[in-house]
Amino acid sequence: MIDTVLFNGRIVTHAPDLPRASAIAISGGRVVAYGMDDDMLDLATAHTRRENLGGRLVIPGLTDAHLHWMWTARILREVDVFEVPDKQVAVNRVAERARRLPPGGWVIGYGWYQDLWPDRRFPSRHDLDPVSPDHPVYLRSKSAHAFWVNSKALEISGITRDTPDPDGGKIGRDANGEPDGMLYENAAQLVMRHMPPDSLEDIAAMMHEAQGLALASGLTGFHDFDGPDSLRALQLLRSRDQLHLRALKQINDPYIGAAIESGLRFGFGDDWLRIGALKMFADGALGPRTAHMLEPYVGEPDNLGIIVKTGVEMYELASRASRNGLPTTIHAIGDAAVRTVLDVFERVRMEEAERGETPDQRRHRIEHVQLIHPDDVGRLAKLGIIASMQPIHATSDYPANQNYWGDRCNLAYNPRIQLDLGARVAFGSDSPVDTFKPMEGIYAAVTRRKTDGAPGPDGWYPENRLTMDETIRGYTQGAAYAAGMEDRLGALQPGYLADLVVLGADIYNIPHDELLETPVVATMTGGVWRYGGV
Repeated sequence: MIDTVLFNGRIVTHAPDLPRASAIAISGGRVVAYGMDDDMLDLATAHTRRENLGGRLVIPGLTDAHLHWMWTARILREVDVFEVPDKQVAVNRVAERARRLPPGGWVIGYGWYQDLWPDRRFPSRHDLDPVSPDHPVYLRSKSAHAFWVNSKALEISGITRDTPDPDGGKIGRDANGEPDGMLYENAAQLVMRHMPPDSLEDIAAMMHEAQGLALASGLTGFHDFDGPDSLRALQLLRSRDQLHLRALKQINDPYIGAAIESGLRFGFGDDWLRIGALKMFADGALGPRTAHMLEPYVGEPDNLGIIVKTGVEMYELASRASRNGLPTTIHAIGDAAVRTVLDVFERVRMEEAERGETPDQRRHRIEHVQLIHPDDVGRLAKLGIIASMQPIHATSDYPANQNYWGDRCNLAYNPRIQLDLGARVAFGSDSPVDTFKPMEGIYAAVTRRKTDGAPGPDGWYPENRLTMDETIRGYTQGAAYAAGMEDRLGALQPGYLADLVVLGADIYNIPHDELLETPVVATMTGGVWRYGGV
């Protein structure tokens, strides 16, 4: 029996034989037929819902292929210091939150970015101490690779001038060698282990709230890079039939041993929640200048960034994961990190070939690929490595890019060259580093401009702009392939999951300047309207 017929629409199917249709028939949460209105309506019975799309555009559901779901949900309740224009605004917001907490309560916030401040200097504990003498403060930077804490947090964590830098991290120090309140990369763990954990019920409640916002933005799924608590909460929502976004859960490297020993493999789960890849970090990020570089940062001749994991360490983990049925995805932002990761994957691919395994069986990824050396640009396609990229990073980061990478920027944040060379590309946001709202990512991909129009009509390195079709495929088919679901996700054709988005304008045929004003009318997953309706 046909449950629903959607008709009188402009439906992007991504089907080779019929790229556009006016109607689709849905049964059991899947598309069972597509075509013209009369043909689909002829399939309806007395029990079929007939829903008129009113001529609107319908696209396959959009998947964010890289975000931090628990963190995205949690910041809805944290101190908002996201891209504040100067340091004092952040300090004032910390003071306001501290006044409402009992002594000893943690003030946690996210989103400051020193490059937006007049002096572009990193803050210190001395900025926070006057307004929070009795409250430990922990503020993540926008990149989440630098962390600003106060003296109380350092005291609770036992961080002194004698505390050594941890592997893959650095404690900021003043001219006298005392901790200055800045922590970089893995040094944040020294404080995080002392922070009170959220309960599982609290995490699930925050996720449920965030899910509503994601569905309203047109998202129908995501690939999550947070830790085990995120998986636990997602399972709780799934057990209650409250998970209405399709989630691929990556496994961070501290837990890969337990995952392998328990027998987990890529794709374990169902179409709502399934296991993805081993995830690890090669380097840091651009904002705190910890991304690992082949040549120094402009104006910092001694700074090549931070190596979070060596090539040897990454190879050993990736090789073990591959032998046990798990692909690997590695965060790499600087060109040195990208090269090291490609070298790792080249060795692992050789081992897989010796076992008779194809790239389709181990869907390795590089997360971000923000800067790549000209000698390495073709290696992702050659090795069958997915470029998991975030179009919105190109526009949010370009001023810092110009400042710190200079003439190297033509190959920065560049999915254009990867597509041209034949690599598979999957798009996301890295939320909450940037907004998960896919229309802003789509706008960035096709214009290479910020939402305020900067840096001008042509965008930043306009030759790297994408077409609308390439961009939508990155959020649909590219993400589906990365999840091992390309046979049922990322298109609207028979047998595919009925995940779709109804838009208030035809984004393929309107001026790009109107994209940001295009409303999401309705979002469907599994054949059910989860937001809006028609």
